[in-house]
Amino acid sequence: MRVQVAIIGGGPSGLLLSQLLMRAGISTVVLERQTRDYVLSRIRAGVLEQGMADMMRRAGVAERMEREGHVHDGTMLSTQNGLFRIDFKERCGQSVIVYGQTEVTQDLYAAQDAMGAQIVHEAKNVALHDVTSDKPWVTYEKDGQTHRVDCDYIAGCDGFHGVSRPTIPTSVRAEFERVYPFGWLGILSRTKPAADELIYANHPRGFALASMRNEKLSRYYVQVPLTDTVEQWSDEAFWDEFRRRIPAQVADTMEIGPSIEKSIAPLRSFVTEPMKYGRLFLVGDAAHIVPPTGAKGLNLAASDVHYLVEALTAAILDKDAAALDQYGPKALARIWSAMRFSWWMTTLMHRFPDQTEFDQKIQEAELTQLETMESAQVTMARNYVGLPY
Repeated sequence: MRVQVAIIGGGPSGLLLSQLLMRAGISTVVLERQTRDYVLSRIRAGVLEQGMADMMRRAGVAERMEREGHVHDGTMLSTQNGLFRIDFKERCGQSVIVYGQTEVTQDLYAAQDAMGAQIVHEAKNVALHDVTSDKPWVTYEKDGQTHRVDCDYIAGCDGFHGVSRPTIPTSVRAEFERVYPFGWLGILSRTKPAADELIYANHPRGFALASMRNEKLSRYYVQVPLTDTVEQWSDEAFWDEFRRRIPAQVADTMEIGPSIEKSIAPLRSFVTEPMKYGRLFLVGDAAHIVPPTGAKGLNLAASDVHYLVEALTAAILDKDAAALDQYGPKALARIWSAMRFSWWMTTLMHRFPDQTEFDQKIQEAELTQLETMESAQVTMARNYVGLPY
């Protein structure tokens, strides 16, 4: 098989990249290690920045998002002093859309199928070859046979544990990481959301988040120690703890019910540089991980796709190879801004094991500024809805 761009990883970033490149007339193949059902079963982010929503429109896959997504003009923060709201629309003139990553992936699959895209599921033992040459190639195994893909460029959209990042030698690759000393216990339930907008709660017992997927499907989280396991948390124990951490006026009226998914996710901030090595380009979680507090994971992957489509179309269609060298610097500038915001939100809203009374007072002072200072609200709103590409 020969294509212009081989895409490793069939999650939303790989599918979005393929969709946009194919619409520009560039041939692709997507190699995904898991089955399609497995990809669609992954429960992930649900808040889309303005830029991500615009990317969906550019890709021709926004119809269902426009119809079923929920536009949020703000968010609420809960502290020991009560509940207050940051109005995104008022502070920066933009909004976000609550639309689950699973829905995004379904829409992209449907669009790719309609275009006759080449998507290979259960592609095992993927390996990248000659990535620093002008003729890179990829091998994979399927149904007991080894297959080869010749290409001009390779996009590594295969996540934190994929093969793309390790293809870059450690002598070239720099990694920056902060691992947080807690995780998020999250549940999905077929219940009406606790509020019309997300609630981020700073509480002495730990952080909590009330989120949603749609009018009948809710997503809730509580901060837990990394030593906790899902088996330790019954549904009853989760609901009791969650309601302790959110405002009483919300806890007393919210609907609860059996969980349909329950998991614990560790939190980390991670960036690798460079994002380009020869003709290999890293995209999304292959290059960076953010704690979910700032809702940036999927959105950062989308901005990577934006910059990579820009570079690849210039190189392939306009014969401007110099554009490829701009991909990493452009993507990383936005990544580090989002990394700072996600770190700040995480530090502001969580209880750390070694947190002192001084640290607690600093958190409270910063939350008070957010509640009372317009400039602080503007800064948060601009970062939350997404900085421009």
